[in-house]
Amino acid sequence: MATEILGYRRKDGTVGIRNKVLVLPSVVCSAETARMISMQVQGTVALQNHLGCGQIGRDARMTIDTLVGLGRNPNVFGVLVVGLGCETARPREVAKAIAESGKPVECVVIQEAGGTLHAVQQGVRLAMDLVERASLEQRVPCDVSDLVVSVECGGSDPTSGIAANPAVGSASDMVVRQGGTVILSETTELIGAEHILAARSRTPEVGEALCAICHQMEQRAQDMGTSLRGGNPSPGNIAGGLTTLEEKSLGCVHKAGTSVLQEVLPYSAAPTRKGLVMMDTPGFDVDSVTGMVAGGSQICVFTTGLGTPVGNPIVPVIKVTGNPATFAKMRDNIDINAGVILEDGVSIDTMGAVLFDEIVAVANGKQTRSEILGFCESSFWRAGTCV
Repeated sequence: MATEILGYRRKDGTVGIRNKVLVLPSVVCSAETARMISMQVQGTVALQNHLGCGQIGRDARMTIDTLVGLGRNPNVFGVLVVGLGCETARPREVAKAIAESGKPVECVVIQEAGGTLHAVQQGVRLAMDLVERASLEQRVPCDVSDLVVSVECGGSDPTSGIAANPAVGSASDMVVRQGGTVILSETTELIGAEHILAARSRTPEVGEALCAICHQMEQRAQDMGTSLRGGNPSPGNIAGGLTTLEEKSLGCVHKAGTSVLQEVLPYSAAPTRKGLVMMDTPGFDVDSVTGMVAGGSQICVFTTGLGTPVGNPIVPVIKVTGNPATFAKMRDNIDINAGVILEDGVSIDTMGAVLFDEIVAVANGKQTRSEILGFCESSFWRAGTCV
């Protein structure tokens, strides 16, 4: 079992497994300009942001914190913040907060530049300089203990809970035993199984915090005059064979393996402890993955019984299915077939070791299928919503 990885050691001590220049729109109004800049500069990625203005209080703060967290992600060498100029998420303040991590950060403001074309021209030159500097970075020996692995499931079916998620849980335990960190997510998909994870929390307070976020998630739905069970399981989950939210949650929690739960994090916050942690995120896959990436995850392992092409612009996403039929049908999108557990009798721990080796290989530069095909979805969760 390999434990050494080759990564990019950042000034704040974190380790990147990719070396990207991020073109980050601070508001939806600058998102298209950011995309135009990125399309002209190879080596950059643009991130989708549908928020950034018209928000107040905790909702606005969460968007700003998410933007800053994404810019600080270890896989990002440097950032070009692209703002409009009148938004709630002030672009220069976002840039300054990202720069505190030691990364090179530039900023373009459309209203100050004199419109889109001037902003694009200015942004292209700044982005080119960042890419040139990034190209000089070299991978150095690092360790699995430097990894923060996020785990996600989407388009679930019964094989997710029987095969794929338990195999990911086994791999998660291996990462934790090597001193790394694993972020579990999707608060909506712990409801009905939260007691299992709470029972192995580091302290009673951590267990109480876990139960509290589940209760708050349900309460938000009730305050809106509805129930989480109106959307969970999703229509696809039900068609795939899942019948209740609790059944879905019992499968979802397997991704956490058997490790002790160290802490419960708010959305987009970075872990303060090594080992298994839980982030309060929605069940919507793209929002959930984006939050964990903002929290510093460099790699995501994503299980799917029914199949999904979703990726991320900053981190590689390893797709795992426990459904052999899905693997055969969506081979272009799926990296690992955990369905051999069901078809060939391969043990969960053996499959977990395969997944662990895949995590190490991807950390060392192997491209995932979502990367190769260019899938780069991102979306921010809003305070007060419960999807």
